[in-house]
Amino acid sequence: MKKKIPFLFSLTLLLFVSCDDDEPKGEYTEYLVAKPIVMSQAEFSESVDVIAPRPIEESGKIYTYKDYIFVNDKYQGIHVINNANPQQPVKIGFIRIIGNVDISIKDDYLYADSLMDLVVLDISDINTINQVARLKNVLNNNQGFFPFEADVVEYDEFNNIGDGILVGWEVVSERLTEKEYQTRFGNYMIAFAEDANMATDAGVGTGQGGSLARFKIVDDYLYAVDSHNINIFNISDLDNPEEKEDVYAGFDIETIFNKGNHLFLGSMRGMYIYDITNPAEPTFVSEFEHGTACDPVVVDGDYAYVTLRGGNWCGATESGLYIVDISNIENPELAIIYSMDGPYGLGIKDEKLFICDGDSGLKVYDKTDINDLQELNHFEDIVTFDVIPLEDHLIMVGDEVLYQYEYLEDGIKLISQIGLN
Repeated sequence: MKKKIPFLFSLTLLLFVSCDDDEPKGEYTEYLVAKPIVMSQAEFSESVDVIAPRPIEESGKIYTYKDYIFVNDKYQGIHVINNANPQQPVKIGFIRIIGNVDISIKDDYLYADSLMDLVVLDISDINTINQVARLKNVLNNNQGFFPFEADVVEYDEFNNIGDGILVGWEVVSERLTEKEYQTRFGNYMIAFAEDANMATDAGVGTGQGGSLARFKIVDDYLYAVDSHNINIFNISDLDNPEEKEDVYAGFDIETIFNKGNHLFLGSMRGMYIYDITNPAEPTFVSEFEHGTACDPVVVDGDYAYVTLRGGNWCGATESGLYIVDISNIENPELAIIYSMDGPYGLGIKDEKLFICDGDSGLKVYDKTDINDLQELNHFEDIVTFDVIPLEDHLIMVGDEVLYQYEYLEDGIKLISQIGLN
């Protein structure tokens, strides 16, 4: 089994010629300096903790299981909400998991990423959650959380963490003269680059994630995608997962969705389809290329619904909803494109299609005729991220707010919202 890469980003130092002698002395400049926060491996292995509810820092992905909603706080952990009464959800706790972005649950066992580790928690008693297993160094940590608002980084500290684990950054403002800057940071410019890096058929006893998920449980297997691979774990022994051989799947993989015996992988370059008839060895079936853009995918019947978000680091200039005909699974073909503003997640319930169009709000369509989508609702003036269409209502997470909607014959209506901060 190959060793995993513990950090997302590589540090590239570009030497440049100093003009220090030509600069006036004593003039100060404000710099935002990123200082690495390092934890010993022993501390990191024991860092999972359950504490009282706390304000969210940055709302991430959502997951539902039984009467509970789990909301990721990017790289921090998971907020737990009791949703027995969707009209009055109650925040009950926070699971601190360093570097966490994704989770998946089966039969009261929660699987979560913690940087490069896979953590298994027993949540059978939601008030007494325990870590029962940790598989070390089995995931490519491609979530990366370098604070890009920083001007410079304490690279000497970064390069000398030894056997420690980088778990975060502290960004501080410092006033430095040009001479102090050159003395402290050297004649270097620091550039950071990424390292060459809804309703499903998952089965009884599993929870449900949104369209932006990187984790997916199908029967006795957990599939966790990173930017290049499908990481595979046999979880038939729930508290003792077995790592299987990874499957290389392409470039810039972002999301995973399951329908029947197929995995649909959303990437910045296209949609990849894999057959999991042999669950331990997914095999490539086909792909649909769409250029460069951020790309989650959901599937219903003979169609895959793909949102592409452009106008940012994803690479594309235009955003839209692509509906792809997959009736011939070996030859997916574009059926139609609808313009969108900046979509993220999406979901489907019966003939209703839900699109989280970023700052443009939540859009609801009747998709009975894919060539003529009919808008049923448009909830404007809210920031939207991802949705989970449950059997009896819709859950959506936006900018630090969790919304829930009741299904109506001709649309949906808001039944509750709870601020996460």
